[in-house]
Amino acid sequence: MLNVISAFGLAGASGLNAYIPLLIVAVAAHYPVDSPVLKLAEPYNMIGEWWAILIISILLIIEMLVDKIPAVDTLNDGIQTFIRPAAGAILFAANANIITDVHPVVALVAGLLVAGGVHAVKTTARPVVTATTAGTGNWVVSLAEDITAVVMTVLAIFVPIIAAVLILVGMFFVIRFIRRRRRYKGYAV
Repeated sequence: MLNVISAFGLAGASGLNAYIPLLIVAVAAHYPVDSPVLKLAEPYNMIGEWWAILIISILLIIEMLVDKIPAVDTLNDGIQTFIRPAAGAILFAANANIITDVHPVVALVAGLLVAGGVHAVKTTARPVVTATTAGTGNWVVSLAEDITAVVMTVLAIFVPIIAAVLILVGMFFVIRFIRRRRRYKGYAV
């Protein structure tokens, strides 16, 4: 059960930033070399190879730089519409023992939907931040998303129960925000 909760946490973090959870999982699957922290299911264990860690690190640096610039971040979110859900699907399926307990297609679809849902909320909210702050708040929001992705990933790996609680609390506040916004605009909920 904890593996499923962990998989959901990793997929959710991927919806915010595809490369942060991928890099943390890759490093945890590689180090220590004798007995890695994470044991990923085949064929996803390739994420922990040194060359994969290098590629993910380069992509993370690019992502973190472009996501802080107004207008460029919107273009980046468009590109990431395909990458973040795919990363969530891979991380969900790669999580130790998930692939043997759940059919691979179900695991991939679940990860895709979780990461895609988080990404959709992020992509919807970002233009509002740009418009209300004239772009000056984008880097702050982006940094907060990156920090949240790091925290969620670490919790999903080491303390999945806390990650699950945080996901539920986050969902509560997002739903509450949406409902209040609809009421404010005069729509019935």
